[in-house]
Amino acid sequence: MKPVVVMADMVTPYGRGTEACWQGLLNGKTALARVTRFKTAAFHSDYAGIINGLRYHEGASLVMQMMELLFEGVVIPEDAKLLLATTKGEIDLLEQSMLEHRGDAADAIVTRLIRKVAGLTRTKDAGIVISAACTSSAAAAAQAAAMIRNGNADCVLVAACDSITEFIFSGFSSLMALDSEPARPFDKHRAGLNVGEAAVYALLMSEERAARENRPVLGTMAGWGLSDDANHMTGPSRESEGLILAISKALASAGAGPGEVEFISAHGTGTQYNDQMEMRAFRAVFKDATRPVYSIKGGIGHTMGAAGLVEMIIAFRALRERIVPPTVNLKEPDADAVGWVSNQQQAVREQAFALVTNAGFSGVNTALVLA
Repeated sequence: MKPVVVMADMVTPYGRGTEACWQGLLNGKTALARVTRFKTAAFHSDYAGIINGLRYHEGASLVMQMMELLFEGVVIPEDAKLLLATTKGEIDLLEQSMLEHRGDAADAIVTRLIRKVAGLTRTKDAGIVISAACTSSAAAAAQAAAMIRNGNADCVLVAACDSITEFIFSGFSSLMALDSEPARPFDKHRAGLNVGEAAVYALLMSEERAARENRPVLGTMAGWGLSDDANHMTGPSRESEGLILAISKALASAGAGPGEVEFISAHGTGTQYNDQMEMRAFRAVFKDATRPVYSIKGGIGHTMGAAGLVEMIIAFRALRERIVPPTVNLKEPDADAVGWVSNQQQAVREQAFALVTNAGFSGVNTALVLA
């Protein structure tokens, strides 16, 4: 059975809704700003992609506040299988318990979070948590598509969320991975990433069920591939073999050749090593035949476990609107990215495939082929 996406939405630093994120990116406007949620003087940066209006260490966790916004007024089929993607879930509840001696540290366990999400969405499935570093939601989307293609399900809800807390911020700062200015993916002068927060969902169905229920189709999950280069706990392999393998698997899964890919939504964190690794992989797979590459992380930051699903939905929008969004904050492309990345919108031809790539700690890589 063919897996198609019939509903999707997001809450990002641009605001509530896919439209807010899409328009922010098209306008080349960054949502990265200075953090006021907690003190940042001890860290390497004070920039992040924050969702305004969330309460920190007060009442519900940050991710549950985002999830409540995300699913407000949304009706999900109660028989949908549930996949939840996150790296740290309700980590602010653990902070609260450890630092302020309020609440139970066990409340931060992700199995408790998935029960909350199931209750919020009124799905009957117990659900599965997928936590694969910064590829979590892309891996979850691939898992959902595989469940449908293999006939194990005809309706799967993929939800993803991660928030910015002092714990998260200090972790990336300790790795010296943060840019002290808004992140500049693929730029010659890039100096690191900015973290961001988001909640996002996609409802996948078999093409047959979508037609039976007269569901509008946002796009098709044509192929997917996962790999791990097993290079380092946090650093990608300089040879890019893991991402090359994931892309090759995704293209084979889609029955597509490299020439059929019209554009690439890259992981594009803004770190030296990630962006180099990705460009090396793209050049190897596409044989230096340039096509538009962009990253949305200069707009909303690196939303960690939610990143892949946000990027997948934006790529579907790009296919539908036939516009490749610009890479926000890009000023001077790095030498190996010249001719590939741009800070201007570009046109997309009809009947094209899009490629979405993600990479994460431990060397995990995902690639999704969309139509």
